[in-house]
Amino acid sequence: MDNYRNVYVIAEVTDEKKPTEHTLELVGLGKNLAKQTGGKLFALLLGSSLREAAEEISIFGADVTVVDNEKLADYNPLIYFSVVAKFLEKDSSFVVLAGHTSLGEDLLLRLAYSFEVGLVTDCIGIDVENSAGNLVFKRYVYGGNALATQKVRTNTAMSTLRARVGDVPTAAEQKGEVNLAEIEIEEDLAIRVREKEVSLKELNLEDAPVVVSGGRGMAGEEGFAKLEDLASFLNGVVGATRPPVDAGWISPTRQVGITGKIVAPEIYIAVAISGSSQHLSGMGESGTIIAINKDADAYIFKTANYGVVGKWQEVLPAFSDEVKRLLG
Repeated sequence: MDNYRNVYVIAEVTDEKKPTEHTLELVGLGKNLAKQTGGKLFALLLGSSLREAAEEISIFGADVTVVDNEKLADYNPLIYFSVVAKFLEKDSSFVVLAGHTSLGEDLLLRLAYSFEVGLVTDCIGIDVENSAGNLVFKRYVYGGNALATQKVRTNTAMSTLRARVGDVPTAAEQKGEVNLAEIEIEEDLAIRVREKEVSLKELNLEDAPVVVSGGRGMAGEEGFAKLEDLASFLNGVVGATRPPVDAGWISPTRQVGITGKIVAPEIYIAVAISGSSQHLSGMGESGTIIAINKDADAYIFKTANYGVVGKWQEVLPAFSDEVKRLLG
């Protein structure tokens, strides 16, 4: 197989128009990948008022193409697909990297199908196998119980990667170029954002440094309100396993696990969570895991760095008070 020539990173930004930490990690992975395959590193940034974000990404050596248009302010799959495809069709052999986020998953599925190329999702790493440039993708399978290596049969490949599987690179000796692309965008009437309602506490679950999650044992919405208090104090967000979501106690956007979101915060606090493989596959890469569960044999304790056996109604208030005292 011929070497992959270029590496493209699909960049995402926060509500403050800053590159997400996940995006910068992808730039680091892409930079290393391009070095091994002899290609160039590019970043594609779509949205509105993103010049400063592009400059920040270019510091790491990536050439950034910015498509700045009000119609791209919100993710519209058909419009985003059309714009990105126009850039990629100019190249004959390349790799596309995106975060394993709702945007990355949706966009790369469309692109891979259209270009008829291999796509590997939810990866935790990419290696170059030999001088021919063959890529080996690493990802968890069987609910996170095994690690698999996979390859694609096409010269062009696409992949979504989890957060925290790479490092933000150091600044390059020579920054990349920032190019502002002017593209006429015809809004597709099949999908149109008419109204957007967002709760600030629901933003960026994947990027949060602290996640406080609850399981079936929280017994209702009132229990999750207690978690919100702790999460707010720690500048974190609240997550959940699937049962509380199915019961309607918390929004589906908060679900962590193989059928929800994949997170890897610096601190993950699991409250009343037994530790099924489906949930562990979504948070097992967290930096420090703290578990609170009344069952001393709960599987979550096998993964946790620190654990407390006891009813959450008794442990959580004491735990929260001590955290607040230590942090002043």
